[in-house]
Amino acid sequence: MDYIALQSHQVNKTPLYYVDVFIMKKTDITSDWPLPPKGIRLLSPKFLVDAMAADPLCEDLYPLATGFYPQARHHRMRRQQNANYLLIYCTEGQGRLKAGKHEWSIKAGDIISLPEGLAHSYRADAKQPWTIYWAHYSGTLAREYSQRIGNEPFAQIGLQPRLIADFEALFSLRRGGYSIDAYIHSACRLKQMLSFIAYSAQRHQQQPGQAIDLAKIEELMHLNLCGSLNLQALADDANLSKYHFTRKFKQITGHSPIQHFIHLKMQHACQLLDSTAHSVKQIAIESGYKDAYYFSRLFKQVIGISPSEYRRNKAA
Repeated sequence: MDYIALQSHQVNKTPLYYVDVFIMKKTDITSDWPLPPKGIRLLSPKFLVDAMAADPLCEDLYPLATGFYPQARHHRMRRQQNANYLLIYCTEGQGRLKAGKHEWSIKAGDIISLPEGLAHSYRADAKQPWTIYWAHYSGTLAREYSQRIGNEPFAQIGLQPRLIADFEALFSLRRGGYSIDAYIHSACRLKQMLSFIAYSAQRHQQQPGQAIDLAKIEELMHLNLCGSLNLQALADDANLSKYHFTRKFKQITGHSPIQHFIHLKMQHACQLLDSTAHSVKQIAIESGYKDAYYFSRLFKQVIGISPSEYRRNKAA
């Protein structure tokens, strides 16, 4: 079997990042692109991969390798069959991705999400090489996490400082040596990162034809939490017919526009129940409902308990 090992050494003469010792099948994990002084390539040792795969806290998803390639000139990779799941987040520069019969131009804010078994190739642009964060991962639910990001191996999420900080936190966790607890924590953080990417990709999703500015629509909804909005007003603001607006909105959020507006109102009501001593009737009015009974019925449908029960059962 084609195994290789990297010796642990200090990167860029600082105590900040180290490249881990690993024993893995080379063809299963990373490229052999020469690591620059500020680059990071962290591969999980086999005994910890086995431990994570057997631990109930992270058997569903765990990292095999993570890294950071700054201005990765000449970086390229071609695989006939991906042996695990791969996530790449571009934060600067440009690159190209080919998967199946399709090709994509990659720029800052774009995600590459490659499932197990998919033949693919990717490369940094020659003139403006990309800067990327990446993670290879596996687990019993790896397929489900990958599919949440989208049906295509390409998604747009924009530049997300939170995600960059999460990658940096993943790297810093490894300074504790080969601690199973540290690796379990890194697995849990990776799950959070993938679910955040899926959420962000959904909100950046562009449908065929005229796209919906979801942030603008939600801002309009928030401005009217104490009042009302009808479907026609929302559709007019998006310059679409009610039918097309509703269909596009539901494709992005999973709910109809009015149901989404009701959910925002109920979140607002929960905040008022938590932060004020106002009566349920007063909170109903502040949430845009003159009929307190109707408000309470809607609240229970969405939250699962009545406003009075919610207030009584607040947890610490």
